[in-house]
Amino acid sequence: MLQKEQFVTVIGGVNVDITGFPKGVLVPGDSNPGHVKFSVGGVGRNIAENLVRLGMNSRLISAVGDDIYGQKVLEEGKLAGIDMQHSLVVKDHPTSTYMAVLDETGNMHVAISHMDIYDKISIDFISGKGDLIETSAACVIDTNIPGEIIEYAVTNHKETVFFLDTVSTAKAMKVKDFIGRFHTIKPNKIEAEALSAIKIVDEKSLVACAEYFLGQGVKRVFISLGQEGLYYNDGVGSGQVPALPVKAVNATGAGDAALAALVYCHCNGLELEYSAKFAVAAAARAMTDENTVNPHMSVEDVKSWMRRRDNE
Repeated sequence: MLQKEQFVTVIGGVNVDITGFPKGVLVPGDSNPGHVKFSVGGVGRNIAENLVRLGMNSRLISAVGDDIYGQKVLEEGKLAGIDMQHSLVVKDHPTSTYMAVLDETGNMHVAISHMDIYDKISIDFISGKGDLIETSAACVIDTNIPGEIIEYAVTNHKETVFFLDTVSTAKAMKVKDFIGRFHTIKPNKIEAEALSAIKIVDEKSLVACAEYFLGQGVKRVFISLGQEGLYYNDGVGSGQVPALPVKAVNATGAGDAALAALVYCHCNGLELEYSAKFAVAAAARAMTDENTVNPHMSVEDVKSWMRRRDNE
């Protein structure tokens, strides 16, 4: 009997990204010479595309408007190899839009997001995706989705392996009361502090923060420490992988690539430390291209970046 095709389901945001790149040092409060890039993005969608580029089948549950941007999102998703047939198309509502201005280092200086459309995702809608969620090798959820929808999904599908992308401190608080329903989480330092109420000031408090999440029921904790790398802990092993030095062109997709890398490693039975190293390399590779999802992302490409560190 042939085994069913393995796939990952992503429940999360998809939007149109409008990104401004200054030619020189960004001057706040002034008109800066530079160029503007229009692309399709969103945390959930970016994770889904990164998964495809890592050789995995991904199915995206999200919401788009019945407008020109929504059509663009669906078309680009199909071209990228993402199965988007399970997403909701909302009449008379604009597709989510994210507008960001980067500074001269490639980091986000300021952004405005218009994401009201995700409130159109209902319990009835997500309950109709139960079979899809339950048969997934893993299910990624980002916190752009309403809190009650996230809680419904993780509460009613207890056998599913859920990965959490916290997105931001404010949005991460939606899942604080049921964080233990997630198998793997990857908050950054500030998000981890907010969710655990533990201030990370040294190695001892970093360990205590991770142990808080493990005590809640999380199986694997990865805490992003920015330029200091990625801390990992599963209650058996722990450690910290330094960040790879890289000249960032666009850093906004680094976290999405890292989360996709962790899902890839889990689905392929790779051990904890290797998973952290693979995620750090994927994040570094993501930052080397203007696109939020680096078109050169692949398993072999990420492995080559891992070897760079080994050869240093």
